[in-house]
Amino acid sequence: MNKVNIEDFRISSQIDIENLPTSIDLGAGKKTIEKGLRQISEDLADIQNTMYAHGKYAVLMCIQGMDTAGKDSLIRQVFKEFNIRGIVAHSFKKPTELELKHDYLWRHYIALPARGKFGIFNRTHYENVLVTRVHPKYLMYENMPGIDSVDDVNDAFWDRRFNEINNFEKHIADNGTIIFKFFLNISKDEQKNRLLRRLNKPNKNWKFSSDDLKERKLWDKYQTCYEDVLNRSSKQHAPWFNIPADDKPTARYLVAKILYDTLKNYTDIKEPELPAKEKANIGLYKQELENE
Repeated sequence: MNKVNIEDFRISSQIDIENLPTSIDLGAGKKTIEKGLRQISEDLADIQNTMYAHGKYAVLMCIQGMDTAGKDSLIRQVFKEFNIRGIVAHSFKKPTELELKHDYLWRHYIALPARGKFGIFNRTHYENVLVTRVHPKYLMYENMPGIDSVDDVNDAFWDRRFNEINNFEKHIADNGTIIFKFFLNISKDEQKNRLLRRLNKPNKNWKFSSDDLKERKLWDKYQTCYEDVLNRSSKQHAPWFNIPADDKPTARYLVAKILYDTLKNYTDIKEPELPAKEKANIGLYKQELENE
C-alpha cells in the first residue's frame, strides 16, 4: 500500500473545492486497506486507553459531508476496537425546542468529550453555516434579536457566526481538546449511485428520504458553502482534512491514519505512575493477596 502523508489532506491554504479530490488510489486492494484499518484502529484504542488514564486531553472528531458520504459506517469501522467507556458519539439533528431556547452552540458545548475521552460529532456546529446558509429561513426558529426576517441575514451576520465558531474551537483547544475536522468529499455521481442503492435494496430503503433528492438539487449551493467553511475555519489548532470519500474503505483508512499519526506525537500522554508510597509497597500488597 502506498505511504500516506497526512499533510496532503490538510486544508492549510485557500482552496477551490472543485480541485479537491473525491477519490484516491492507495495502491492496494480492499482487503489490504481493511487490514491496515484494523491495525491502526487497535493502535488508536491503545492510545485512547492511555489518554483515559492520563486524563489531560480530550479528542473531538468532527465529521461533515453531503448525504450518503459514509459518516455512520466510518464511525463504526474506525472505532470498533475501542473500549466503549472511552468514546461518545453525537448525531446532531434538527434542533429541539429546548435547544432553540439557547444559542446555537449550546447543544454542541454540552456534548463535548470529557478529558480522557474521544467525542465524535456526526454532523457538527458547522451545520449552522451550511444548512442554515442554504436555507436561511431556518434561522427564524432561533428567534435571535435583530433577526426578524431573512432579509436581516447579511454578510456581517455570517462573518460574526464564523468568528464565534472559530473562537469556540480556540477556547476548547486551549483547554485540552485536540480537534480534528473531516470533510468526507463525495462526488455527485457517487452520491447518485448510493441513493439508487438505497432504493434498489429493500433492507436499505429505510435510509432513503425524498428530502435527499430535494437537497441534491441544491448541490452547487452546498459546495459553495463547504468551500467557504474550509477556507475560513481550518486553523492550526482545529484543522480541516479533505477525505476523498468515493471509496468507503479508503476514506476510513485515511481518517484513522490521520488520527493515529497526529496523536502518537503527543509524547506527554502517558499512563500515570503510582504514588511513591504505593509503588514502594507493591511487594507487600502482592504478598497480602497471595496469602489470603
